[in-house]
Amino acid sequence: MLKRNRQRGFTLIELLIVVAIIGIIAAILIPNLLDALQKAKQKRTTSDVRNTGTAWLSWLTDQVGAASAGSAKQYEPTNHQGQSYENIYWYLRPTDTFFYMQEIPQIDGWRNDLSFTKSTRLLDARVLAIYAQCRDSSWNGGAPPQSTYLIEPFLATDYDHDIVWADGYFVQWPEGTKRTTTTTP
Repeated sequence: MLKRNRQRGFTLIELLIVVAIIGIIAAILIPNLLDALQKAKQKRTTSDVRNTGTAWLSWLTDQVGAASAGSAKQYEPTNHQGQSYENIYWYLRPTDTFFYMQEIPQIDGWRNDLSFTKSTRLLDARVLAIYAQCRDSSWNGGAPPQSTYLIEPFLATDYDHDIVWADGYFVQWPEGTKRTTTTTP
């Protein structure tokens, strides 16, 4: 009886099946991973804007008193002027021992500059605003793209919306109240 000397290993078909399975798993997981990365950038931006806005509002409270927050259905920044990052840094990190923030973010999660505006009159109803242009980066950190924002949430998976914090609350943000629709038969 002749015995064949056969090496142990994988056949070409077995290897192709394993590669096909890995390809299918990668095709399923990569879009979810990319969406998770965008969601993380959006959450970081929202958190940074909220923390910076809270510190800036604390500064304003110490200066002249707080503006009324959330009193309108739309936000129209009148008498606002752009503020440089250096001004914001000076407001929130004075040289004495008391400060409002330890680190002040200058960029959002997508590496675009945040935009800060402050009214020339600190006793106005609309005083402070922070704008994050998010993924689309359509306005280079200068003037915000529109002068009026409707106060409402947007679709959380659309990462091209601006995130706007003004006078103690978010004017545009990815979360918020869920809208329910009712249908009649």
